[in-house]
Amino acid sequence: MRRGLLLLLSSMFALLGCDFSGSTRADIGRASARIAEVAAAVSGQSAVAADAVSTGHLGFDTSEYPGDAVMQAWHSGGAPYEWTGYYLPSPCHADEGWSGKRDTLTAMGYGLAVVYVGQQTWGRLPGAPHLVPKRITSRVKKRVGRGDARHTIWQTITRTVLHRAPAPAPDARCNADFVTAARGAADGADAGARAQHEGFPRGTTIFLDLERMESVPQSMRDYYKAWVRAVIADGRYRAGIYVHTFNANAVYDDVKDAYRGAGLATEPPFWVAKARGFDITKLPSEVGHAFAAVWQGMLDVKQTWAGHRMPIDVNVSSHKSPSD
Repeated sequence: MRRGLLLLLSSMFALLGCDFSGSTRADIGRASARIAEVAAAVSGQSAVAADAVSTGHLGFDTSEYPGDAVMQAWHSGGAPYEWTGYYLPSPCHADEGWSGKRDTLTAMGYGLAVVYVGQQTWGRLPGAPHLVPKRITSRVKKRVGRGDARHTIWQTITRTVLHRAPAPAPDARCNADFVTAARGAADGADAGARAQHEGFPRGTTIFLDLERMESVPQSMRDYYKAWVRAVIADGRYRAGIYVHTFNANAVYDDVKDAYRGAGLATEPPFWVAKARGFDITKLPSEVGHAFAAVWQGMLDVKQTWAGHRMPIDVNVSSHKSPSD
């Protein structure tokens, strides 16, 4: 039976990762219910208890705004998603396609998860000199042919060499060299100002996007802690974090300390990315971090609803609108 459950869950994953054009919201609901039934049979739980694992709220996020028509078609055309990510213009997300769409999306019925993509390390030690690849093209003379037919031609040769990276341009907004406490405070203030400009009410959670890091340098810890403190000090919004499971525990400890330092006893909202073990019937805390309010479990999949196809990440949240 346990093997049967695993096979059924695998089938569900395959469904989510493929074309949904022939499915309906009811289809997804029935599949979820069936998984709950099998889970009950395996675990010995009652059907009511098993159904409790299906109380999460599905959402998706995609970097560029797909357009009003696509968002409306997805919501009314059978897609199972109750909410969507909402990207504020930010240092490492210059696209402004989502700007001005809060009222439009909420009128469609979407809940929202507000995202601010701050500075990233990009695998570097911030501030340290580093090398970057550079392509060099040159033309050289080459003798070809034999005897009387021998002649000279010009040949183009391209090679890649490593050069010391230049300092960030004066107008640069996104660079690993900007991962500092001072920039974290400035970006935190910027996040609050942009959320207000978009019309988000007081108490809205803004999730600072922190991409996966193999190690978290002290300068990055200084950056996101300063960002959190700045959002808290502003007083209008809640500071949340989007983070990969690999870094989640360490980042949570730092952010929780920042909350305590500000006199806040509440839990900081965390959105955790982890592909392994994900399925749509699970709750966010089942990602392996009890503090997770959102679990991003399917990354860079393409789905089609109501004839519109787009690349998305699939998430499950404990709330219909994660930023509320």
